[in-house]
Amino acid sequence: MSAGLNLYSAVGSVLTHYRVGVEDASLTKVSVVDMPSRVQYAWRHPLLPILYVTTAASGPRQKSDVNHLSAWALDEDGRLQPLGAPIALPARAVHMCVDPQGRFALNTHNFPESAITVHTLNQDGTLGAQVAQTRRLDYGIYPHQVLAFPSGKAALIIDRGNKATDSRGEEPGALRSFMLNDGSLSEGRTVAPGGGYGFGARHADFHPSKPWMYVSDERFNRLYMFRFNEETIEEAPAYTRVMLADADNVRPRQIAGPIHVHPSGKFVYAANRADQTVELDGHKVFGGGENNIAVYGIDDATGEPTLIQHADTHSFHVRTFACDPTGQLLVAASIRKMTVGSDGGVVTVPAALTVFRITDGRLTFERKYDVEVPDNEMQYWMGMVATAG
Repeated sequence: MSAGLNLYSAVGSVLTHYRVGVEDASLTKVSVVDMPSRVQYAWRHPLLPILYVTTAASGPRQKSDVNHLSAWALDEDGRLQPLGAPIALPARAVHMCVDPQGRFALNTHNFPESAITVHTLNQDGTLGAQVAQTRRLDYGIYPHQVLAFPSGKAALIIDRGNKATDSRGEEPGALRSFMLNDGSLSEGRTVAPGGGYGFGARHADFHPSKPWMYVSDERFNRLYMFRFNEETIEEAPAYTRVMLADADNVRPRQIAGPIHVHPSGKFVYAANRADQTVELDGHKVFGGGENNIAVYGIDDATGEPTLIQHADTHSFHVRTFACDPTGQLLVAASIRKMTVGSDGGVVTVPAALTVFRITDGRLTFERKYDVEVPDNEMQYWMGMVATAG
């Protein structure tokens, strides 16, 4: 049976399943699933047809008393079926992952305190018990992502830190590694160039075959390439690149977003996002900035990234995007609608799923699908998964 490609988009607690047509770059809505509460992130089991989803009742910097990790079996056609009961989490998880061997699900939390929770995964992929952590570890100021190293022997927190405000100075960011032994975490190494000041890492992705890691810097709109050996990251990036097309004209609320290495390992993609608003004739309209995907070629010998394109997302504030596992399509998901000033007044641009064709690494806009997002919700996560059907 030929492989099928499925896309899942989360708006609030509703996860919508689309069938992806690779040949015509199309999305066809199949079904919707109600999750326990607002979807925060999801991750596929590396070996089994299972999707793990973390949910929370509230958003960033808000107390959430209803937080869960749930497992969902993927049918051959990509439809989701519950696999056991959801498991309660102690706090909202901003990001989650599964280790490469499929032994543990890791969630990272940043409010009311920084933490990682680890749950065992049974051989059939069902959720097991939470692994009690006996050590008090330093998980950082504002964890924004958790990843397992390719070896599965360590976990990595990407600690964004926080920009300076009128009431406090800048809080530094870092890359924090933790050894992972049967689900128990112990202190590894902290990498914080410049003491973490001027370093606002948000997301990272590992190269599929080389000891290279690519990191997007949310607060300073940069891309880094770090080398690592097993679970040890070098103290400073080997390469630093500006992510913006017009780095001399940075607008308020211009921030870097997610980052993904192409399945071939030959390219890396990172999102630039902006959603500042200004007043125009009594309306709050887009105040300018870049909303695009920065595309870099990767040198096969050194890992050096070289900018080759900025591809307009035709939307505003892409929080998540994904490459399909075959590397032929990229789909970007914007979080909500935006009002834009025009010659005739103002127009509203809906939230969207923007589909690109990938050719020699470059992105060609194919089409955009509008996504209805209520004013009090966001299209907070999107991903693509291959199945047998």
